[in-house]
Amino acid sequence: MNDVQSRLREIVNDPGLSPAQKARFLSLEAENLLPGPEVDAEVAAALADGILCDLAEGHAPYKPRYVLPDYSVVLRRGSANLELDPPQTLDEAINCLMIAYHHVPSVTGMPVFIGHLDRLLLPFCDDVSDEALYRAIRLFWRYIDRVLPDAFLHANIGPEDNRVARTILRVDAELKQIAPNLTLLYDPRVSGMEILEIAIGNIVECSKPHVANHPLHAAAFDERGYGIVSCYNALPAVGGSATLVRLNLHEAARRSRGRTDFLETVLPHYMDLQFRLIDARMAYLFEQSNFFESFLVHEGWIDADRFTAMFGIFGMAEAVNHLQDLEGQAGRYGFDGSANELGYLISATLAGRVEATPVRHAWRGRALLHSQAGISTDVNVTPGVRIPYGTEPDPVSHIRALLPHHRFYPSGISEILTIDETVRNNPQALLTLCKGALDSGLREFTANVAGNDLVRVTGYMIRLSDVERYRRAGGARTNTTALGAEAAEKTGILNRKPRVIGHEYAQGYGQ
Repeated sequence: MNDVQSRLREIVNDPGLSPAQKARFLSLEAENLLPGPEVDAEVAAALADGILCDLAEGHAPYKPRYVLPDYSVVLRRGSANLELDPPQTLDEAINCLMIAYHHVPSVTGMPVFIGHLDRLLLPFCDDVSDEALYRAIRLFWRYIDRVLPDAFLHANIGPEDNRVARTILRVDAELKQIAPNLTLLYDPRVSGMEILEIAIGNIVECSKPHVANHPLHAAAFDERGYGIVSCYNALPAVGGSATLVRLNLHEAARRSRGRTDFLETVLPHYMDLQFRLIDARMAYLFEQSNFFESFLVHEGWIDADRFTAMFGIFGMAEAVNHLQDLEGQAGRYGFDGSANELGYLISATLAGRVEATPVRHAWRGRALLHSQAGISTDVNVTPGVRIPYGTEPDPVSHIRALLPHHRFYPSGISEILTIDETVRNNPQALLTLCKGALDSGLREFTANVAGNDLVRVTGYMIRLSDVERYRRAGGARTNTTALGAEAAEKTGILNRKPRVIGHEYAQGYGQ
């Protein structure tokens, strides 16, 4: 009890935390005084050894990790619980969304999905001038960053080109905020090149947005659709993900005698343990927490049957390199054909077992495989299937090395290309790179441009100037600045190697 009280007092007295941040940390401490969902001894040992990780979801899963409401419900019908009438004007629609966001939970304590904003707002824009729309979106964008200051909060636009999407891109480039994160859903059949060109210009300016391969994502879901949330996670619309737990492939590989032992014995064993952990967390949420008795379900914002479980993995690069070492092979992941083929085989093995394993309460009865983006305390292990920081090849080689993984990860996979700032003089090169990557089957195109203050960490955004102020003063207005500062110190995210796009017209690329 003395240790608990000391930790609580430490939070209360922390000069770097705002009152709201103190309340959040105090609530987490209280939650974790409870015993976690019951797991067997093997699962507990794998968690203790760092082979499995529950990503600090807490001991009492009383809310899903990621929630993707259908916000059009509240815009069409209003909300009896919130005493909201259906909005009639653009200002009323934005105000309605601002209120709604405060009642949508997630693992962060804030919403991670604020909707397909252009689809939501377009019906209210018929009599709104371009200038009035710009002013309204700019105020809305500032509100989001100041009142919901969390970089995991995510908006979607597209795939159709429209005036709301263009206005959002204009405002996002001007304000350069960490929140909201932003994804353009791009479909070459309906989007057109102009909206993609604008998005590429924004990436050059502020390293946003992500560009998602809409046809690939849409094919993995159903007619009710999907959303991109948090970092770059693709999940069922009107639902989300109940949990995300992850497997450290490197730690698993270290317990094997070679690739055959890893693929046939060690990996299946730890995957089975991960499924048992998923089942424990799902069971608590669905059978004990009473979350699905909330007004969000009763009013139709979400559907309990549309929540999946995310089966996350990370440390692919180190796992492959370790297995190569065990067999006396010199080739390194990301650069050598045989090493890369081993990585693809591991992804295929993971995908096959995830698709074959039933998961209670999950959408379609299965988990979704996810290339997890890492956390700020991951030391000497690379996120997802990425190439280790500071060793990145040229952008085309980079994409080609990782592209075969993308078909296996329906709930999200992303690399972050760091592009030399000379691209400012030739944004067409970045456009060609993006278009070629998407045409080749990349699920998600993401790039940092060297020299920008706003940069991606694992998928969320930080401003380097904020990190510097945090280091000096010990506090930050935004909740994710501390995570970014820790990641920069411990995981080497700022060691990414800026590369010139020198082979964007390489023969066969994009075909």
